[in-house]
Amino acid sequence: MVKRIFSGIQPTGSVTLGNYIGALKQFVELQHEYDCYFCIVDQHAITVPQNPLELRKSIRNLAALYLAIGLDPEKNTIFIQSEVPAHAQAGWMLQCISTIGELERMTQFKDKATGKDSVHAGLLTYPPLMAGDILLYNSDLVPVGDDQKQHIELTRDLAERFNKKYNDIFTIPEISLPKVGARIMSLQEPTRKMSKSDSNKKATITLLDDPKQIEKKIKSAITDSEGIVKYDKENKPGVSNLLSIYSIFSKKSIQDIEKLYEGKGYGDFKSDLADVILSEIKPIQDRYHELLESTELDEILDRGAEKANLEANKMIKKMSNAMGLGRKRKK
Repeated sequence: MVKRIFSGIQPTGSVTLGNYIGALKQFVELQHEYDCYFCIVDQHAITVPQNPLELRKSIRNLAALYLAIGLDPEKNTIFIQSEVPAHAQAGWMLQCISTIGELERMTQFKDKATGKDSVHAGLLTYPPLMAGDILLYNSDLVPVGDDQKQHIELTRDLAERFNKKYNDIFTIPEISLPKVGARIMSLQEPTRKMSKSDSNKKATITLLDDPKQIEKKIKSAITDSEGIVKYDKENKPGVSNLLSIYSIFSKKSIQDIEKLYEGKGYGDFKSDLADVILSEIKPIQDRYHELLESTELDEILDRGAEKANLEANKMIKKMSNAMGLGRKRKK
């Protein structure tokens, strides 16, 4: 039997090189081996305030990017979370078997809540919603960046807790992290992860940056005064980060890249890195703009929502029955 994958990305901010390497590139590789459900998780986005018009635009833009990177709608189910009501239902049921303590221990919650006068409840309780996203589809594997590892561990805990307490209905999912580049770092502060929310625009490359912007950001990336292209994460974090990115896009080993730039400075290295990135990103950008101008995108999302609803509703019935929800009809 073909194993199943679920994964999703929030439609907030711009998709960065880190998002692309940490998740989206995995999606493209895995679609040939698995039955894949790829979701735009817009309900997760509203755990923090959003501009409704901007959010709706971002949802469609992210769906176009899913397809532009090479996801085949004939092989994958691509859909929007809020168009499948079972996700919110499953999230509530799993929230009811979660504890406040384990939700407060989530690193992302602590990061986003620290220093705030008030925090929306959804920010605390969205991990059970994420667990519902995954468990609804009997997912065997969840491809994510390493910042989501803690949430997948919680998903596994909740699935095992539900199976033990009520009925053994959930598949316990495994996490899939990229072998290289699971954590792409900031171009300006290479000891911090590259983030779409970084206020320093020079620190982050997005998939929709124009070629000149990408070249400029790579050339201004922080390195060091040594001038030697060598991987040393502790002592040369900036150069090491750029080497990881180069390796992923060129499909060359870091050792081979180091040899290629023996006796050369950072100028040649950065210029070539920009070319390597653009050779992959430019066709994605062209396809993205083409999709936004067509009706093809909406047709694909309609088909995806229809299929996801059919599948998710089967699991909601099992969950409801297991927990004793609803009424038992007289025959």
